[in-house]
Amino acid sequence: MHTCERTMSGLLKPLRRGVWRYLGDRDILAAALVTLLAVIGTLGLLYVVHLVRTWRLARHAPAQAGHRGTLLVFGRRLVEGRPEADFIARLERARRDALDGRADRVFLLGGSADGGPSEAEAGQHWLRQGDWPSGVPVTLEQLSVDSLENLRHARELLRDDGGPLPPVWLVTSRYHLARCMYLATRLGFDASPLAAEDRLRITRRYIVRLAMEAGYIMWIDTGLRWAALTGNRRVVARVT
Repeated sequence: MHTCERTMSGLLKPLRRGVWRYLGDRDILAAALVTLLAVIGTLGLLYVVHLVRTWRLARHAPAQAGHRGTLLVFGRRLVEGRPEADFIARLERARRDALDGRADRVFLLGGSADGGPSEAEAGQHWLRQGDWPSGVPVTLEQLSVDSLENLRHARELLRDDGGPLPPVWLVTSRYHLARCMYLATRLGFDASPLAAEDRLRITRRYIVRLAMEAGYIMWIDTGLRWAALTGNRRVVARVT
């Protein structure tokens, strides 16, 4: 019995985070249907527009913070409780900018979807294995399991300090920057992109990731526009 439960838990694990978490929500499914109809109605042009925007930001985003500020480092799903390659690149970017005096403080974003160590905890452990400037505090945000929750909880932590939200740098993989920037703008951040990689990689994996991200952003944007048009405050409130 226990073996069966563990097997089922393992099969369902990918469905506890990311876009799959919302497939039981009628509003989200309605947004997906409206998005599909919009893509068909525009003969795919709607998706192409989002893909081009995603590609441009991924290509042109800076790999070094232009001024000193707060860094929000996005986590990524752990592999056997440890950061994988994309997450390590994000952490290394934060380390370099902190050592170069370009970070006032750093927030590591990411909770746990399976009861193990959070992404933020794993990230902090990785950072502690190398150099880190003593004057740059690291704060862990461990309640979120997707990019929207990352930013919502980070906003709460920043507001706990009192005063307006400070300008922030969003530290993540190039393929992920467009979605994070879109959500951060919706949530009221004064945000700038900071790419984990020195340059955009033209590989099959990266092209697939960019294509998926463009689809996610199109889904979110179209769904929010539809919600505003139909007066669905519940959906709009999620990203404000």
